[in-house]
Amino acid sequence: MAPFEPPQVLASGIKEKIDSLQVQADRLYLGSSLGNLHIYSTEHRQDAETGTQDASFQLEEVKKGIVRRSIEQLGFIKDVNSLVVLSEMLVTLLPLPSLSPPTPLTQAKAAFSFAVYSSVQNIYPSDAASPSATVNLDQPIPKPIPTLVTYLLVGCRRKAVLYTWKDGEAQEVKEAPLPHSARSISFLNPDSACFAYSPTEYAIFTIPTMTAVDISTPLPTTASVGAMGAFSGLTGYMTLGLMAKPKPMAAQTGESEVLITKDTQGFFIGPDTKATRSDTIEWPAPPEELAVLKPYIFSVLPAGTVAVPQADPPSTSTSTAQPTQPNLYTTSVLQICSSLSLRVTQTLPFPFDAPQSSTVPVGTAVPPVPNASLRLLTSSPAKSRLFLISTPTDRTAAATEGSSIWQVTMKPWSEQLDELVHDGQYSDALALLDSLDEATLPDKAQRRTRIRALNAVSQFREGKFDEAIDTFIDLDFNPAKVVALYPEAVSGRLAVPREKWIPLYGGPVPVEVDDTESMASTDTKDKASHEKSAADLLDVVAESGSALKSRLQKSALGMFVASNPVPKDDDTASVISSKRKAPLHDEFHRSVETLVRFLTDRRPKLGSTLEGVKITPHNQHQQYPPLSKTAVEDLFALPDAPLSSLTPEQLLRYAQIVDTALYKAYLIIRPTLLSSLCRVANWCEVSEVEADLRSRRKFSELKDLYHGKGMHAKALELLRQISEDETDLEDKLDPSIRYLQKLGPEHISQIFESARWIFNTDKDMAFQIFISEDVELPAQPVADYLEKIDPRLCVRYLEYLLEEKEKKSAEFHDRLAALYLSQTLVAKKRGDEDLRSAMYEKLLKFLDANDQFGIDRLYGLLSSTDLFEARAVVLGRLGRHDQALELYVYRLQDYRKAEEYCKRVYQPGSETGSVFLTLLRIYLRPTSNTVNAANLLRPALDLISRHSPRLDSVEALKLLPPLVTAQDLKEFLIDALREPAFDTRVIRQIGKARNDQVARKLVALQARRVKVTDTRICPQCHKRIGNSVIAIHSPHGEVTHYQCREAFARKLLGH
Repeated sequence: MAPFEPPQVLASGIKEKIDSLQVQADRLYLGSSLGNLHIYSTEHRQDAETGTQDASFQLEEVKKGIVRRSIEQLGFIKDVNSLVVLSEMLVTLLPLPSLSPPTPLTQAKAAFSFAVYSSVQNIYPSDAASPSATVNLDQPIPKPIPTLVTYLLVGCRRKAVLYTWKDGEAQEVKEAPLPHSARSISFLNPDSACFAYSPTEYAIFTIPTMTAVDISTPLPTTASVGAMGAFSGLTGYMTLGLMAKPKPMAAQTGESEVLITKDTQGFFIGPDTKATRSDTIEWPAPPEELAVLKPYIFSVLPAGTVAVPQADPPSTSTSTAQPTQPNLYTTSVLQICSSLSLRVTQTLPFPFDAPQSSTVPVGTAVPPVPNASLRLLTSSPAKSRLFLISTPTDRTAAATEGSSIWQVTMKPWSEQLDELVHDGQYSDALALLDSLDEATLPDKAQRRTRIRALNAVSQFREGKFDEAIDTFIDLDFNPAKVVALYPEAVSGRLAVPREKWIPLYGGPVPVEVDDTESMASTDTKDKASHEKSAADLLDVVAESGSALKSRLQKSALGMFVASNPVPKDDDTASVISSKRKAPLHDEFHRSVETLVRFLTDRRPKLGSTLEGVKITPHNQHQQYPPLSKTAVEDLFALPDAPLSSLTPEQLLRYAQIVDTALYKAYLIIRPTLLSSLCRVANWCEVSEVEADLRSRRKFSELKDLYHGKGMHAKALELLRQISEDETDLEDKLDPSIRYLQKLGPEHISQIFESARWIFNTDKDMAFQIFISEDVELPAQPVADYLEKIDPRLCVRYLEYLLEEKEKKSAEFHDRLAALYLSQTLVAKKRGDEDLRSAMYEKLLKFLDANDQFGIDRLYGLLSSTDLFEARAVVLGRLGRHDQALELYVYRLQDYRKAEEYCKRVYQPGSETGSVFLTLLRIYLRPTSNTVNAANLLRPALDLISRHSPRLDSVEALKLLPPLVTAQDLKEFLIDALREPAFDTRVIRQIGKARNDQVARKLVALQARRVKVTDTRICPQCHKRIGNSVIAIHSPHGEVTHYQCREAFARKLLGH
């Protein structure tokens, strides 16, 4: 990628030697060796055809005699709107635009260099305490004030002088001693700067403390003098550049980072004097000039040190092909590398406007002399431009042609990023993108997502699966595109060929070549040719020392040397080939493992999000078509966005893709986890996995998958097919029975359909389907279904409902009673006595113990049958006990059951209190001509003897025929005389007589009177009673005052 446009000439024919250059706003200032200041201004011109504007610099004026001698360095201070001029070791401020009067900075005498740095700092007012000081609660806390602070740091002889301006106001000048003189200065941040003492000595200067600390770096990996001599013997032309005297250089590359040069290496240093990066920049020779235009580092390299790839050699046979030698540029080269990746991004040999640069092969004995030198690399502080000056090395040419000013303009950021992406340098594009702000690139966020995805694809190609998957997770990337990176065994119809990965992820579409094989062959030959030529060169250099060979490998020559050279013999090649092929299987498994990590990260998040929109694996088919009906292009078009911003259908597609891919991944690397995935609710696309599961005979997993998807018909059909291979009846039917037991009422039709073959095989085992404790099916349809198969199954089911489930519905009781009756009659008709007896016994027990069935309805069914005992029980339930007893006596002639019936319904003091007397009457006064009355006398006498207390003695005696002897009734008569009723009447009469006697006596006592006259005296106090309250004492009727009654009563008791 070339991030900069080809350099353009801004001005030419400058006859004076230019020693300094400064760009400020639309002005370009050149300081000459004669002390003159050349001022160029910007002129904008518009192209009439294209409409674009082109800026050029025009010489505005030349200020002669600004200083007496050479202007060594120029700068600008915005606070005072002045140029800073270094000449004759003195720093002077020249106000713009008049440049007068000059202000020499007398404290900065014997100056070698300076640097200007401006920044906005938050400074507390001078009369306010710092935040760390004691806070006065009575006063408001002061707030810092944003202040524009400008530093002018001057490196003088063994000291540093600091000039400061705050919002344009000059501050106190500070000085600090130094161990050496700073030949070059570069700021890192507002608090630190880098001093370059010499090409190998550097220090970090801390402004708050005004102290300097030396920088220690590893020794440069350069060859010794002997090695350099050997190298110069190899090619004298390269020696010219390598042996040039270096100068100290430092340039700020980023916030709190500076680049320093030591020989052919560049080190990145932080404010703590330590390296900020482990990597260094490697140049083929010490750079002559250094400048930074973020994020690029410009360096001018001497002629004969930078290699250029050779032109494609003519096609020849293998036997006649000769290795080609790499060529070197014969002029100075402006090399541009990225400060982010440290890779060379652009090489510009001088002259920049020549159609083809001159080169010579390595080893040329007498190379041509370089025609010009490049100096004064200066970057523009406001725009993406860099300036430099070229001067012919020949004095005559320099006098006639003069120097030229070149401008290197950076391409737009978007164009640079597009070129990096087109070249596949995604990591570099990301680094460049991260260094920009959104004001510079409005679509930064969208580009970053796209480039990160492309970089993840590149990492995936290189086998960095974990890094790639981490990126996809972080980006909430479309799982369809992630799965598409895998073979068809994992991705199915989503599989995409390797060459189409980049376009799939938004990258450039590769150019299609008709003759692919020819192109591949040519590329291979070119690469082998370059690698061999460079390798031969390094083999020759290796004789001079391994350090030089290592240096060249890291420099431009190393770009032609393969990191893994092709083995020279067939045996070695075979061994290496086998080693490379061996881990492919492991690599594939490792890639699938990382895919599983991606899918398991997405799966729970998708599940919770889908639950929020009321979509489950069971109802998905009701709202949206299956995944197999969706076009692959539509799946790839799903947005790469957080789950919260997706529509329900997009979420569903995500979940289907994730679970289907997870199933296939488990099938490859973790088959044991398939069952757990299929058992839980999942979004697998059944059409894509069922054939595979069948072929692998993973029927259990397939059944679980069908069940999870609600495809119960397929699951049950699968179980039926599996049962055909089983010989044991339980193994044959039990899986289907257990599956049907778990289906709910909504699947009642499917249950009935799939249970039919099980009932045909074994009714008793099939009956277990409907008495499961897991779910409760609607009883009425189940009873109808079972009755159609076998009424006895319906009887069992109704018994289960009434006895275990304790159903209270009269409908079930009536139906069960009717089934008992019908099955009894059917069995009797068929002559199945065992079934008839069993059903009739159940019917009688049911009629006797159950009181929730419809009696009238059942009696209507029984009335036309000869089931007399059942009829008797029902008549009894209707309160028609006489008819029930007649059936027992006359039809069944079962006197014991008749007597048991009476005992069962007898309740003293109720309407059934005379039931025994009713039975006795049926015995002794028969109404049916079908029985012999004489045969009923003995049961009647037995009834009288056993239940005499429950019989009315008088009524019973009235019913007895005249011929019955007293001996036959002895026990009855004795019991009748001893019965509690007789004793109760006697006691009642005695009590009545006693009560009458007491009542008469009481009346006599209450009829006595006393007469109180005026002369009657109280026998206690012997006073006249008069009208006082009196008390009468028995038994003789003495009369006393009421208050004397107790004393008189005691006197009576004493007598």
